[in-house]
Amino acid sequence: MMNKLAALKLTNITHRLLLPGCFRLGERPLLDALRGLIACVFLLCSVPASAVIEIEVTKGGFNAIPIAVVPFGWSGNSAPPQDVAQIVSADLARSGLMAPLAPDELIARPVSGDVPNYARWRAAGVDYLVIGGLKPDGNNFTVDFQLFDPVRQKLLSGFSYKVSAARLRSVSHQISDLVFEEITGIRGAFNTEIAFVSVTGQGNNKQYQVQLADADGLNSQAMLTSPRPILSPSWSPDGKQLAYVSFEDRERSAIYIQDRSTGKRTKIISESGINGAPSWSPDGSRLAVVLSYEGNPDIYVIELATRATRRVTRSDAIDTEPEWLDNSSLIFTSDRSGGPQLYRIGATGGQAKRLTFEGNYNASATISPDRNSVAMVHRASDGYKIALLYLENGDFSVLSSGRLDESPSFSPNGQMVLFATSRNGRQTLGAVSVDGQVEQSLTLDTSNVREPAWSPFAN
Repeated sequence: MMNKLAALKLTNITHRLLLPGCFRLGERPLLDALRGLIACVFLLCSVPASAVIEIEVTKGGFNAIPIAVVPFGWSGNSAPPQDVAQIVSADLARSGLMAPLAPDELIARPVSGDVPNYARWRAAGVDYLVIGGLKPDGNNFTVDFQLFDPVRQKLLSGFSYKVSAARLRSVSHQISDLVFEEITGIRGAFNTEIAFVSVTGQGNNKQYQVQLADADGLNSQAMLTSPRPILSPSWSPDGKQLAYVSFEDRERSAIYIQDRSTGKRTKIISESGINGAPSWSPDGSRLAVVLSYEGNPDIYVIELATRATRRVTRSDAIDTEPEWLDNSSLIFTSDRSGGPQLYRIGATGGQAKRLTFEGNYNASATISPDRNSVAMVHRASDGYKIALLYLENGDFSVLSSGRLDESPSFSPNGQMVLFATSRNGRQTLGAVSVDGQVEQSLTLDTSNVREPAWSPFAN
């Protein structure tokens, strides 16, 4: 979040906008509106190229499941490259649905291959038990784990992996996913990634980056570095590419697509005026974007195979922040009713239908993976919150508890919403469960981040 005021004057547009996260006389601008326009005044806070994120569960579930994750056995001569059990325990704790025991609360330390004393663990109030082992295997490592149910006195699951040291964190997250799904029936999303925008340096020496990190915020790496602002990272449906807005050409913004593994990138469009807010269609064949080269900010759809561009909205209002509801329709933000609200429209155009009526500010839609609900930024009496709208029945609820929450992004299993926020005077990331019962703060070790985007599941 930003706490400095910045105003944008748009040629041929009478609207006066403020940057996302800024306030003026109690009014908030169209959130992330015209994100491709703000090179000259875009304000981002510093964050290192390989930052560490501290995760704090600020509100946990009322009925979190007690689980013990015992330190994995280790047969090497020196310390293991990764503490697999600690990673798994932290993942499960972040879900808010499970309450791992602290290491000093463990009544025993069985390792992979041991048969646990079910009665003792059951007496200790443990519903589930994870044990495992890690050992060198040539140039690689073998990782084993087993999940037990002390109440029913049975082995529920267990796997063995042979991986390199570089993949130990990923395997730890895979174990978390398997444990989570076995217990809850919900696919785990721990072995996914998040993207966010950061900047280092001061004044004219700033360096902008798109960072990729594990879902727990660790292991971050810069995918792209530029001396000019980068905005609006958006994952392709297969998780292999990101679209974003870049201002490296000082004359105008451009929308790029970049392969996350090879680094190869392609300029998709760079018209005069605004080129912003790219969003992938579910089938990966099109981008919805905001363009203004025809005079007003409107929603357009670009066919990636041919680069053919179709105008979707035609309004005197500001239409921005398109998100695909499905392959044939979009949800977008518009102030055509006097204040920012969400609307639905066909991907080929037509009559727009207003979706939000709760309050006078709803913007920055993100669609749940099952396409049944929409998370957004909602202005409440005490600030800007993440809210959720169920499309079928119109149920509306406020999820987050901050005062400056924005840029929501669903986890690929639809259980959590990641967002940018501000807490205790620091700019951070936050996450909240879709029932509002679990909330977390993810704080960088030095500074601040913006515009998070949670990856889809890897195919």
